[in-house]
Amino acid sequence: MNKSAIVVGAGIVGLATARALAEKGYAVKVIEKSQFALGASVRNFGMLWPVGQPDGNLYNRSVRTKEIWVDYLETAKIPYNACGSLHLAYSTEEMNVVEDIAQFFQSKNRPVSVINKETVLSHYNGINENGLLGALRSEDEIIIDPREGIKHLPAYLTQKYGVTFIWGTAITAVTSHAAFAGKTKYEADIVCVCSGQDFETLYPDQFKAQPIIKTKLQMMRFKHQDPNFKIGASVCGGLSLLHYKSFTASSALTKLRLKIEEEIPEYLKYGIHVMVSQNNNGELTVGDSHEYALDFEPFDKIEINEMILTYLKKFMHIDQWMMTQSWNGIYPIMTNGAAELFLNPEPGVYILNGIGGHGMTMSFGFAEEMIESI
Repeated sequence: MNKSAIVVGAGIVGLATARALAEKGYAVKVIEKSQFALGASVRNFGMLWPVGQPDGNLYNRSVRTKEIWVDYLETAKIPYNACGSLHLAYSTEEMNVVEDIAQFFQSKNRPVSVINKETVLSHYNGINENGLLGALRSEDEIIIDPREGIKHLPAYLTQKYGVTFIWGTAITAVTSHAAFAGKTKYEADIVCVCSGQDFETLYPDQFKAQPIIKTKLQMMRFKHQDPNFKIGASVCGGLSLLHYKSFTASSALTKLRLKIEEEIPEYLKYGIHVMVSQNNNGELTVGDSHEYALDFEPFDKIEINEMILTYLKKFMHIDQWMMTQSWNGIYPIMTNGAAELFLNPEPGVYILNGIGGHGMTMSFGFAEEMIESI
């Protein structure tokens, strides 16, 4: 007889955990308080972003996650954009980081190269040529529309693995081998709590003891006046070189940070780095910012969106872009620099959380590793 498992939460970490458990032969039941996933899992760029992950286990986790995503997307016939990425350089300091990190990545057999201004402008569209020096080109990155990718994933898990979903049901308590929705009890051999930003609801004492906080980000979506416009890659400005941990391997990063701290410190205050992704429908997703707290006002700051767009204009021509949506998302992050939170608060209960805004890039690999360790 198969062992049974309950997963609390149907965001990307919960769905990845359900898949990992099913692969191990568990009969899995996912219980979600909402009628569908509507948190950070659908409020993001849709980027699978290995280039941002430090070499070693985290990069390998991102590559494994991408393999699982592609298998699902192709089986379910959901389009994706395997366009790779560009980190554009407009200053000597940015170019030094690009060249330095490319050499390091190449020594680790990662698929990156340095391309010059002429190559950038001849292969990609909408790039601002003024002051452009070159770019880091990475082949790893894929863009998915998270609204579509997440929406169809539960049906795929049900069809392939027999995973059962219970929607619109809030789990109010968890004990060893059981989860409760009010007076209704659901029993299983193990319970995995994957509650994302709602982390304090279950096991509040354990979470209070953890170095975990929430991050609010602001994002926007645009469409181009030309329906056939394609950039040809996901594109980042120099601020992104400070944002992703993978670039800390560059000895040139310190000088770039000092330059940015001197010239635009307000961008660091709000944790702004600016990038644009384009899905198969041609939609352009732009962001983002990072504010840290345990609770946030629900209102977006107009000045943050304006700062993002001002910086975006430094490396993209956006005069023909029309904004169609804006929103914010919230996700948990570890304040001690850890890449994840994995707890076993009592027998048969596991908490998977805190992967710090890398849900699309890391969840499947993360869940596989954690379930393998149980």
